[in-house]
Amino acid sequence: MSAPVLQVDGLVKHFPILGGLLQRRVGEVRAVDGVSFAIAKGETLGLVGESGCGKSTIGKTVLKLIEPTAGRILLGGEDVTKLKPGAMWQHRRHIQTIFQDPYSSMNPRLAAGTIVGEPLENYGITRGGETSERVAQLFQRVGLRPDAMRKYAHEFSGGQRQRLGIAKALSVNPELIVADEPVSALDVSVQAQVLNLLIDLQEEYGLAYLFISHDLAVMRHISHRIAVMYLGRIVELATKRTLFTQPLHPYTEALLSAATAPDPRRRRTRKRIVQGDVPSPARPPPGCHFHTRCPYAIAECKVTAPPLIEVAPGHHVACLRRPVGGGPQPLSVSG
Repeated sequence: MSAPVLQVDGLVKHFPILGGLLQRRVGEVRAVDGVSFAIAKGETLGLVGESGCGKSTIGKTVLKLIEPTAGRILLGGEDVTKLKPGAMWQHRRHIQTIFQDPYSSMNPRLAAGTIVGEPLENYGITRGGETSERVAQLFQRVGLRPDAMRKYAHEFSGGQRQRLGIAKALSVNPELIVADEPVSALDVSVQAQVLNLLIDLQEEYGLAYLFISHDLAVMRHISHRIAVMYLGRIVELATKRTLFTQPLHPYTEALLSAATAPDPRRRRTRKRIVQGDVPSPARPPPGCHFHTRCPYAIAECKVTAPPLIEVAPGHHVACLRRPVGGGPQPLSVSG
């Protein structure tokens, strides 16, 4: 079998906390704390969790926008963990990103056609008129008119700017795209259009996606597998069908119970199982990070960090109790 497009082993990212007159290290924020996963060609892995759980940090670390504290990152089977920016240059052609706000990532002084064509010329893929032809094709493929190449970013709507960002990511024929909350700032109708475009492009080009979002309905629409994160760790990883119909981790159940249901009667009768606030990643609880909010926690949960184990084919859970049964019936969510 061919190597996964992306493989992450034991990824750790801690940010130092500096204090005092000499700005010495007095602590650390454990943003990502030993995360492992792999993404195959043509697959979408969704990362979901509350704000501050480490989703975006994983995306930035995989892109090598920030350096990992520990662990390994393999692109196409090649270890890029310790590569310097110059050596990483050629690998960046194979991994691109779509930002939550494409406007802030675009040069407002450049025309849209120049923005999309810049990567093509940087990597020597096309030159001159050939670049213009390729950019026009990309504009058409993502649903933009070729004559919009002369416009500037501020002249596009939010949905059009996101299509522009997708065209730029596609320009160098990547194998993997990291999409960090790419539709959260868009209207619901526009969200569906952009998600369907991403799905079509994946089928056409065999793209792999690392899709980061807090929206379970979006995850259900686009993901093949979903990893649920809590305080820097993956607590459950499964296919989307399994995750929505047979959640095993209490935090996954909490997320599903908190999701919006279209039927008001279901909202009134649904049991809320999440308790308290998310602890600070600078002072995470010992043992299982979720034990301070978990209705099923036992004494061992306070001292033992459960490993992520496979309890059924393709279904991984990090919990000392739930994999062996017990607890309420699995919850579901409409999306």
